[in-house]
Amino acid sequence: MVDRWLRGFLTGTVVLASLLAISTRAQSQLDPLKDPSAQSGASSESDRELGPSDPLESANEPEDRLVILPEIKREGERFYLSSFKLPDKLTFAGQPVPLDNWQVRERIEYEFYQFLEDQGESIVLAKRTGRCFPPAERQLAEAGLPDDLKYMLLVESKCISAAYSKAKASGPWQFIPSTGRRYRLKSDAVRDERRNLEMSTEAAVKYLKYLKDFQQNDWFMAMASYNAGEERIRKLLKDQKITDYWKMHGPRETMRYVPRIIAAKEIYSQPEKYLGLSKKDLYIPLETETITVNVKETQRALTSIAEEFGTYFLELKLLNPEFKKDFLPHGTYQIKVPRQSCPTRCFKQEKGP
Repeated sequence: MVDRWLRGFLTGTVVLASLLAISTRAQSQLDPLKDPSAQSGASSESDRELGPSDPLESANEPEDRLVILPEIKREGERFYLSSFKLPDKLTFAGQPVPLDNWQVRERIEYEFYQFLEDQGESIVLAKRTGRCFPPAERQLAEAGLPDDLKYMLLVESKCISAAYSKAKASGPWQFIPSTGRRYRLKSDAVRDERRNLEMSTEAAVKYLKYLKDFQQNDWFMAMASYNAGEERIRKLLKDQKITDYWKMHGPRETMRYVPRIIAAKEIYSQPEKYLGLSKKDLYIPLETETITVNVKETQRALTSIAEEFGTYFLELKLLNPEFKKDFLPHGTYQIKVPRQSCPTRCFKQEKGP
């Protein structure tokens, strides 16, 4: 009886030991941290071919194994930046971009990869185009200007209407005070019309038309002039005895300005290719209507106006970034509010004096 029990115990021990040995060998083959050849970086073609089609199929596969198999990627996995290539040919506003010039390609590629490197911000920028591009597209088309010019909004202000710079440039098109006054954009203690997308786009259309004529129909030079000022660019061209933006040596910001806009067009005109976004992912413009408000008292808080017209202070400020204060003094104002969804008009629009 004892002999039979002892034989059974020994047999079970041998079987268990064999199973443990097989398991240990299998685990070392799966785990490069326990496999000396994997630790040293050695990996034959046959090893890769025999592996799973997706390295993440194995629950024990460590993340650094992906470095050994960079060509195997599953949908949704982040790609290396180098997997994106700038096309061999690009045009902007109907003009060919001279990518066959070594320094031109390098300048544009630098901006191209700068956008893609900050993937989070690029995704948000792409989403914002759904909200800020439609008004600009409409106004550019009505003026007969190239649709590509809308990409200046991304470089100028990131499509933020209340953007403000150290040089006191304001709004989505970043007008400095003097240029704003030149195109009748009023700015005072109460409001800054440079922050109004439609009004500033109207001014930008006029200014860009002028710059295009000033620079003999060259949009690259017109955009450079928009950034640095037409007289400064004129002087640089004269001093350097050139007529081509791509051969001009100027302020660092102006040297980067046009390449950045061109890179922006390439990426944000194809968000599905570079950022994995479809049109349905873009921010939808809020439906608004413009109402007239008569402030008869000395001043009236925007909070009170927002409450009366079915919105709230923050939303009213975002829809009307031109208002600089939290109140409006005595006077008559045109204000954007969310469009009412009730069957009949939910509020009465005040009539002007």
